[in-house]
Parts: sequence; structure tokens; C-alpha cells
Amino acid sequence: MTDTLPFHYLAVDGPIGVGKTTLVNMLIQRFKGVKILEDVENPFLTDFYNDRAGSAFQTELYFLLSRFKQQQEVFQRDLFQSLLVSDYTFPKNRIFAYLNLSDDELMLFDKLFGLLEPQVPVPDLVLYLTADLDTCLERIGRRNRSFERRISSDYMAELIDAYNHYYHYYSRSPLLVVDTRNLNVVDRPEDFEELVHQLQRPIKGTQYYVPLGRTSTD
Repeated sequence: MTDTLPFHYLAVDGPIGVGKTTLVNMLIQRFKGVKILEDVENPFLTDFYNDRAGSAFQTELYFLLSRFKQQQEVFQRDLFQSLLVSDYTFPKNRIFAYLNLSDDELMLFDKLFGLLEPQVPVPDLVLYLTADLDTCLERIGRRNRSFERRISSDYMAELIDAYNHYYHYYSRSPLLVVDTRNLNVVDRPEDFEELVHQLQRPIKGTQYYVPLGRTSTD
């Protein structure tokens, strides 16, 4: 198997707890690329989880501007000779905004998003990781981030549905949808190698990969 991937910029996306960052780190280690990890140190995030309506706008605005700044800094460094792998896509800002903001807040958010989004590079491939509610909640509990302890199962169910809806209609780049419920790239090296094999195949439009292994502990 060749140790290259047929693209320069891969974006890994999916709901909270699905295993994005773990996979990004493994791909970067394997292919010696540059990773782009989103800033999770949002100062409004704890308040958001404690009182969803009270600080949603500040939370989403901070994420939008932080991700935009990061994307600009990375791609202005002319790193396209290297493999770039991120653990988010820029449009995820809208997924969360539509879920969390009031109509008035969303109108303002959309105006700002519309100004910033055309300046952000589109990935060569998006890898969309999916999982059911129980799997995501179990993984969130295992990594034990303090600001995620108050995430409710109702909110996670809404988020998973919002992600699935968005990617059902996604067409901006090739898309590989991977069901991670039975994928364990950490403890089963063969799972990671098979996923790499999927990434090395030519992908046009939307394609799906459903591993058949045991329940993941990623």
C-alpha cells in the first residue's frame, strides 16, 4: 500500500465525541502532514452548556471568528505542498448556529458568515464520521472534558440530526461518510489501515463506508 493520500487538504467532521481529533492525529502521524485542530478553549462554552439560551450567540460568534482566523493563518503560510488535515469544516459553524440561535441572532450570524465563508478554502475531501446517540455520549463521557459534562442527551440527539441533515445535501467537495460505531482505529490497527485504504481510493460525489467490526472504543 502506498504511503500517500491523493489529496492535499482533508477535513474530518462529525458531531461531538465521534472521534475526529483522534483520527486526525493518527493520520498526521502516518502521513507526516500538518494538523489543524479547532480551538476548544472557548471562554463562553461553559456558560453555554449551563444556560443554552443565555450565551449561545457569544459562543457561536467566538467559534466562527476563531476558526476563520485559524484558516487564514494556516493557508497564508502556503502549506499546500504538505498534507493538511483538520478536525472540522468551516460550515460546521452554521450547523451549530441554526441549532442554537434565535431568529434575530441567526440573521446577524448569517450575514457575517456570508462575508467570511468565501475566503475559506474548500477541502479536497470531507470525511464525515457518524455514530448513534449512545455511542457519542459514551465517548464524551470517557474523555471527561469538564465543559462537556452538562451536554444533555436531547441536545446531542438534535446535533446528530442536524449534522445528518447537512451532509445529506452536501455537495461542495467529495464526501466520504464513515459509520464509526464499529470502528476502533486506536486498538485495532487493521481498522485504521482499512480506513486509510478507503481514503486512498478515488472518491467522487458522496460515498459510504460501514465497518463491520466490534463496537468501537475510540
